[in-house]
Amino acid sequence: MILTLKDGSKQDFAAGTAMSIVEQISAGLARAALAVKIDGQVTDLAAVVDHDCTFEVLTFDNDEGKRALRHTASHIMAQAVKRLFPDARLAIGPAIDNGFYYDFDLETSFTPKDLEAIESEMAKIVKEDLKLERFILPKEEALALMKDEPYKQELIRDLPEGEPISFYRQGDYVDLCAGPHVPSTGKVKAFKLTGVAGAYWRGNEKNKMLQRIYGTAFTKKAEMEEYLAAVEEAKKRDHNKLGRELELFTTVDVIGQGLPIMLPKGARIIQVLQRWIEDEEQKRGYLLTKTPFMAKSDLYKISGHWDHYKEGMFVLGDEATDKEVFALRPMTCPFQYQVFLNRQRSYRDLPMRLGETSTLFRNEDSGEMHGLIRVRQFTISEGHIILRPEQLEEEFFHCVELAKYVLGVIGLGNDVTYRFSQWDPNDRAKYIGTPEQWDEAQGVMKKILDDIGIQYSIGVGEAAFYGPKLDIQIKNVHGKEDTLVTIQIDQMLAEKFGMEYIDVDGRKRRPYIIHRTSLGCYERTLALLIEKYAGAFPTWLAPTQIKILTLTDRNDDYANALASRLSACGVRVETDLRNEKIGFKIREARLEKIPYLLIVGDKEQENGTVAVRSRSAGDIGAIPFEKFLSDVLLEIAEKRHD
Repeated sequence: MILTLKDGSKQDFAAGTAMSIVEQISAGLARAALAVKIDGQVTDLAAVVDHDCTFEVLTFDNDEGKRALRHTASHIMAQAVKRLFPDARLAIGPAIDNGFYYDFDLETSFTPKDLEAIESEMAKIVKEDLKLERFILPKEEALALMKDEPYKQELIRDLPEGEPISFYRQGDYVDLCAGPHVPSTGKVKAFKLTGVAGAYWRGNEKNKMLQRIYGTAFTKKAEMEEYLAAVEEAKKRDHNKLGRELELFTTVDVIGQGLPIMLPKGARIIQVLQRWIEDEEQKRGYLLTKTPFMAKSDLYKISGHWDHYKEGMFVLGDEATDKEVFALRPMTCPFQYQVFLNRQRSYRDLPMRLGETSTLFRNEDSGEMHGLIRVRQFTISEGHIILRPEQLEEEFFHCVELAKYVLGVIGLGNDVTYRFSQWDPNDRAKYIGTPEQWDEAQGVMKKILDDIGIQYSIGVGEAAFYGPKLDIQIKNVHGKEDTLVTIQIDQMLAEKFGMEYIDVDGRKRRPYIIHRTSLGCYERTLALLIEKYAGAFPTWLAPTQIKILTLTDRNDDYANALASRLSACGVRVETDLRNEKIGFKIREARLEKIPYLLIVGDKEQENGTVAVRSRSAGDIGAIPFEKFLSDVLLEIAEKRHD
């Protein structure tokens, strides 16, 4: 048989197991191999290869190889738990980004001491180097084998009739599993259990709460230690922790999940961002709008949100009993269209760029809530460009350019990736429009993205219900990816709202629409900035930019005069006039991560100077106040990063 290897070369091999073929390619590669990919399908090294195919060896350097190893680690953990806690009932245990987990049903709660015992038992299983063997059973035999595992039985019953039901055996442990796995438990050289959390069976809050043990696994101990150190650093930067410590935001149980309170410092940062974005958009020809936070269901029925997005909306009233039913807006587009519809439009009015700082409401599941990253009420820099079809490419380019500029200024430009989110033609119920309309819209977007030269991945089934979109993605410190900015092409909603313009030839035509954000969600952006800078924001963004500390009360008037001058120049300044030792004042101010501390005593007061301590450059020494003022104003105006 002829195998096409990863480098494109073709080689002749006799039929045999995948491992036997890897051994023929390279003994070193065979030692590192964890799984293989045959015709694009990841499978075990024990799989028999008996036909011409593409053949790729997967090691820990491949994402699929990592997942195979970590999936095996989850089975090792489950085996250890069953040895130590025979009454534990098994649920599911997949590999995930950066690790694995397994869900257990056990009457008692797992303790830190239990995790240590489980890790010790896992080490024994790894040392035993148990072979993982795959076998298949018909449904009735599978149910009989799992007679003591109710969650496994439920999964088996849900499988389609006639579908092969596969299991993996390692020593005395057998688990329902599709695989793939590494050849033996001995391949898992390094592992660590990282925590326990509650998890509803099948993610449904109506089901029983199980215990989920998380862990990670590597082929080398040094790599694992490096990863765990990075995790600890991420915990320090976690916006949920740091944002509360720095008094940027808080949450209150009686207000509700996903409804954060912005404290003065956090509110100030968002205000700075919002004012900057609104001014920047105005420079670029955007017209400012202000629209209602809610509307009657009639509006959402026209747009299609009522049919395609109602479950994600907060509905006020009951259609069965109330004359009028309202809903809080999940997006601004149907509201901003009314600006265009306010009077007859001509081609001379286009492109019409409408921008708004929009507060939106989405009924996210409680399990999806996470600090400021995912909330139920949030604010975005939303905008809609209503245009002639021939203006689409240029306007889309400007939207991308604006987003890239904004992300670059705030320091996130190098942290993002781009995804071309398309419709799923096999799930037509999710979308409006015809296949021909979708082909046209996606073809236009592909041409634009290719012409711009953006490197992007494709997300099938991730389009909005009315059109394809470019999602600018970013990961938080824990590696969870979310969308930060979205730019969408819409060729359909104008017809639903009866939007028309008089073209050059005097005929009425339908406009195209671009839905876009320039910064995205302010709350999510703040969360990412907290993590990016570990709370030490660039001077232009810092809630307090300068703090003036006095040596004695004789210097209070001088400090207040400096503060007044700074404040008059638009600088956010505070004073610390307390009768405390200067070292104590400095230590406290450093904890607030303020960019500049100005220390003033008799000498500085006499000479009109300030002793400057910079967060980034350290102790700069005494300089004339006017020189410091001009330097810091330039730094703020240029929006420099430290």
